[in-house]
Amino acid sequence: MSGRHDKGVNVQVLLRCRPFSNDELKNNAPQVVTCDEYQREVAVSQNIAGKQIDRVFTFDKVFGPTAQQKDLYEQAVIPIVNEVLEGFNCTIFAYGQTGTGKTFTMEGECKRSKSGPNGELPSGAGVIPRSVKQIFDTLEGQNAEYSVKVTFLELYNEEITDLLAPEEISKFGMEDKQKKLLPLMEDGKGGVLVRGLEEEIVTSASEIFTLLERGSAKRRTAETLLNKQSSRSHSLFSITIHIKESTPEGEELIKCGKLNLVDLAGSENISRSGAREGRAREAGEINKSLLTLGRVINALVEHLGHIPYRDSKLTRLLRDSLGGRTKTCIIATVSPAVHCLEETLSTLDYAHRAKNIKNKPEVNQKMMKTTLIKDLYGEIERLKAEVYASREKNGVYLPKERYDQEEMERKSMADQIEKMGIKIENQQKQFEELQTQFNAKVEECSDLSCKLEFTQTTLNQTNKVLANTEETLKNCQYALKERDFIIQEQKKAENALAHQACVIRADLEKSLQDNASLFSKIAREDTLSACNRSVVNKFEAELAQDVGSLCNMVAASVTQQNDQLQSVEKFCDTLISINDKAISDLKKKVTASRNLYISHVEDMENVVRLHKASANGSLEDISTKASYNARCVEELLTEEAAKGQCIFDELQGIISTQQGEIVSFARELRKRFDDSIHHTTNISEFINGIFDKLMEESKELGNHANHVDEIQTKNIDDFQKAYEEQSRSDAQKLIADVTSLVSSHMSRQIEMVDARLAGIRETAAGNKTLLDGHVSSIEGITMDAKRKWQEFSLHAENDAKDSADFSAAKHCRFELLLQKCVETTDMAMNHCKKTHESVTNVGKEHVLAIDELVRIASENNELHDAEVVSARRTAEEDALKNSEDIIKYMEGISQKEQEAVHGILETTKAQTVFLEFLQNDHSTQCDEIQQKAHDTFQQMYMDYEPSGNTPVRCDTAVPSKVTIESLRAMPMETLLEEFRENHSFELFEVKDGKITSASRSPLAEIN
Repeated sequence: MSGRHDKGVNVQVLLRCRPFSNDELKNNAPQVVTCDEYQREVAVSQNIAGKQIDRVFTFDKVFGPTAQQKDLYEQAVIPIVNEVLEGFNCTIFAYGQTGTGKTFTMEGECKRSKSGPNGELPSGAGVIPRSVKQIFDTLEGQNAEYSVKVTFLELYNEEITDLLAPEEISKFGMEDKQKKLLPLMEDGKGGVLVRGLEEEIVTSASEIFTLLERGSAKRRTAETLLNKQSSRSHSLFSITIHIKESTPEGEELIKCGKLNLVDLAGSENISRSGAREGRAREAGEINKSLLTLGRVINALVEHLGHIPYRDSKLTRLLRDSLGGRTKTCIIATVSPAVHCLEETLSTLDYAHRAKNIKNKPEVNQKMMKTTLIKDLYGEIERLKAEVYASREKNGVYLPKERYDQEEMERKSMADQIEKMGIKIENQQKQFEELQTQFNAKVEECSDLSCKLEFTQTTLNQTNKVLANTEETLKNCQYALKERDFIIQEQKKAENALAHQACVIRADLEKSLQDNASLFSKIAREDTLSACNRSVVNKFEAELAQDVGSLCNMVAASVTQQNDQLQSVEKFCDTLISINDKAISDLKKKVTASRNLYISHVEDMENVVRLHKASANGSLEDISTKASYNARCVEELLTEEAAKGQCIFDELQGIISTQQGEIVSFARELRKRFDDSIHHTTNISEFINGIFDKLMEESKELGNHANHVDEIQTKNIDDFQKAYEEQSRSDAQKLIADVTSLVSSHMSRQIEMVDARLAGIRETAAGNKTLLDGHVSSIEGITMDAKRKWQEFSLHAENDAKDSADFSAAKHCRFELLLQKCVETTDMAMNHCKKTHESVTNVGKEHVLAIDELVRIASENNELHDAEVVSARRTAEEDALKNSEDIIKYMEGISQKEQEAVHGILETTKAQTVFLEFLQNDHSTQCDEIQQKAHDTFQQMYMDYEPSGNTPVRCDTAVPSKVTIESLRAMPMETLLEEFRENHSFELFEVKDGKITSASRSPLAEIN
């Protein structure tokens, strides 16, 4: 596979233009960058010396402001990732000004989407997360055994730090976090390596996303005027893939590929970014490393002998990607705004130059599994030896072989340093010589600058002169084209005339023969002609004078008639405009009047409909009221009859039941009174017995509580005395051995016993209090029961008294009922009388209500009639007013038309008078001319007398005047107009080269 890259492969360069930011849109920043994705071109508009100049750059692929992350990845990055899986080393890095979207292109939104079922990436994910997902999807689809390792480093101020290393906390506090600086070393194979860089082994894309987020959070960023989150360092994210393959012989091989994803810090103009102090130093280091990268690109493009890789750690890291064995893709990012034009042009120039860099990609050599395992075992043994030496503190904490190896390396390095010193001295001398040459070149450059300014001024003047000359040249060439066209037309006419001249020449030769015979006749006629010529000349002069005066008179007449016609035309136009305006205004007035009439008619229709509805409603109300009156009278009579019958029935029932109720009530009252007395006696005896028993039980309970309290108090005192005696005896036995221990033990026991005794005393006191409470509650219950019984006794006595009073009240009630019966009878008679009066009143009220409804209907009719009359009057007044307005308007228009017609008639009369005068004058002069011609040719002019020797007349084909005129070339003005119509001056293009005049043959001589 490496054979196809023997001649080298150009670095692939992509161009991406970001859209306008919110601030740029707010400030209406002009757009100077235009992207053509199909032609893969980028055009930059630049204003130089007042002229608009467009510079066009061509790249491998171009992505405009509307391009999505997915478009860039699918078109440019997927093939590179496939090359990595085939065993190549590939590098993708973003290059451009700060704030143009490098970090967004490389990282984007690196977090996974939470909404997708399979953890899909969001639309804003950049190159790194999409590459990781593609790698794992491809490896899992191949079902191959693989291992993936990633590293993530940062280059800040020419210092390399590991973004995946655990953070070390300094002794000054948690907030002062330090990053371990890593050295950059040669690997002995033409490449570089970073010693101590953490390699994380990952098994899934999610682990890489986690590491990427962790490392990105550690990157140094800051806010500038150009970017709210500007990267202040370069970052290199590397993915190393080992894939196991099997040969047909069954041998296992390891294929290795590496993908380097680089996010460069953006170049920035300190004056526009607003960087100060530390940020300015950062920007200086960033611009320095990017400047070195630009020098490396220039050196590679120009094939210089020395490539300055070692001038910056960035170029040392990218050494294999620029001119090495790695496939490289550069994504250049630019801004479309005009304020970034200078940096945009610089980025486009570098990216366009980088297209010419040629790399020679080679597939990484496949290793046998056993060889790889052997190398890993050797590395493990070396590390074990270093750990053992460090643990045993044997010598310099290194194995002897490693120490000897490093000593040899140190000596070789010393020799190299000495050689480098000599080389530096030589280079210092060369530098001094170059400095002298540089100073001379600077002076020469200043002289050339002055000359350049003078030349630039001269060039501007020459450009102006050239523009004027080009305009003059265009006019001249256009005039020459006109002359060529005229000459060609005249040449055609000349050829036709020459042909006609040949025909006439033949006729002329024949005519010459006849002329010889006519000469004698002419001689005879000469004398007569001389006389006639004098007469004709005299007549011609007089006729010319008369005709001239007549022509002058006709011309003056024509001029005056034209003036009269123009005035008539003006009067006619005025009359037409007046008529048009009058017709349009009349249409408007008629339309308005029609609308007004329609509205009045609609109002009258509404009034009539309202009147009709009101009258119908009044009639319906009268009908409803009459029917309701009849129904009310009938219902009232029925209801009153039913009420009278109910009153008489009720009265008879009350009288019949009155007697039996009195008898049963007296009997029941006597029985209840006897039962109540007997029951009250029994309850009194039973409650007295209960009260006696309760008093006895309460006394026994109080005695028992006192006895229990005395027993518990005595037991407590006995226990306390026995415990104190026992404690003193035990204390005397233990004093000799452990005095302090015994004293503390005794104090703890005494405290414990006192606490226990205090608890017992409290319990006893609580029991006594509880018993006292029970005794007091029983006594209270007993007292309440006695009190309630006394109240019950009083209540029973009161009930007996109330019963007696109730009996007396019942007797009185019966007498009242009898009285009520009599009153009810009287009320029934009165009710009958009132019913008759109510019927009479209801009839009168109904008649009055119907009269009122009729009156209201009549008033409504009169009101509606008045409204109709008012609407009619209003319509008549409006119609009369509109008619008067239209009549007045028509009278005004008619007056204007009469004035215009009067003006036309006056003009016509004046013209008629003038024409009559002109006719008379013209007739007089014509008669005079006719009489003069008659006198001249009849009296003074002499006729020729024939001699008989005149040649016989023959018919000669003489061309007519029309034929001769058709052969004549058109006038030059007509030819110029025809040429200008067919060849517009604006569409005329100036041809380059010398102007050659068309070869034209001279005009042929005739006769």
